[in-house]
Formats: sequence, C-alpha cells, structure tokens
Amino acid sequence: MPRRKSSRKRKRADKKRRLRNLKVKQTLKKTIKKFQALMANKKVEEAKALLKKVYSQLDKAAKKRIIHRRAASRKKSRFTLRLNLGSKG
Repeated sequence: MPRRKSSRKRKRADKKRRLRNLKVKQTLKKTIKKFQALMANKKVEEAKALLKKVYSQLDKAAKKRIIHRRAASRKKSRFTLRLNLGSKG
C-alpha cells in the first residue's frame, strides 16, 4: 500500500486510466468482431459501412496510445485486404 500522498494519487489515477483504456479496447474488439462476422456471412456492403467505424476507433485508440500506431495501421491494412478479397469472390 502506498504511503506517500503522491503515490496514493498516482494509484487512483492509474486505476481510472486503466478502466478508461479497457472500455476503449472492449468497444474496439466488439466492432472488429461485428466486421469479421459480416465478412464471414458475405455481407460486403454492410461490412464496408462498418469499416469506417473500425478505422475511426483504431485511429482514436492509437492516438490515445491505447494500442500502438503501427498495430492500428496493420489491422486497417488487413481489414481492407480482406474486404477487397471478399468483394471479388
């Protein structure tokens, strides 16, 4: 247990930040799973509409440094590739 006042405050702040980051990650994961489900069911048009939301959430998470910016970029690239392959077939 922290003894110093600043350490106690830091612990409180860390807990709040952790919960906020967790919420962002959970919503991002839900949106990604929805996108993947749409792609699995060959609903390309609906997936295209949802892809904008996925991009936005990935960019916001990367901006807040919840996920790494290159990880966000890699995921965006892979989702786009998957969407383009799905729309051809």
